[in-house]
Amino acid sequence: MTAESINVEVAYALPEKQVIRAVNVDAGTTIGAAIVQSGIMMDFPALELTLENAKVGIFGKVAAMTTVLEDGDRVEIYRPLIADPKEVRRKRAAEGKKMKKGA
Repeated sequence: MTAESINVEVAYALPEKQVIRAVNVDAGTTIGAAIVQSGIMMDFPALELTLENAKVGIFGKVAAMTTVLEDGDRVEIYRPLIADPKEVRRKRAAEGKKMKKGA
């Protein structure tokens, strides 16, 4: 008796490179296991070091590495934020005020 299999995608992107891998896995496979089976870490060697604490999700919704996948899911591995979004907005707003005063 063979285990049922499902098709999922595993995606990771850097500003200069993006990889989306189609993977056939056994039903009941978790996000973490699908990432390993996809071999995506071979394209991004530094990812292996950060995978333990990386945020992952399915179609843009954050999920745990232990989440069981369903057929057709796309696993996304998220990069850590480089800048605080609130701080970036503050800077942009301050620069806008400067421009308006000088205009």
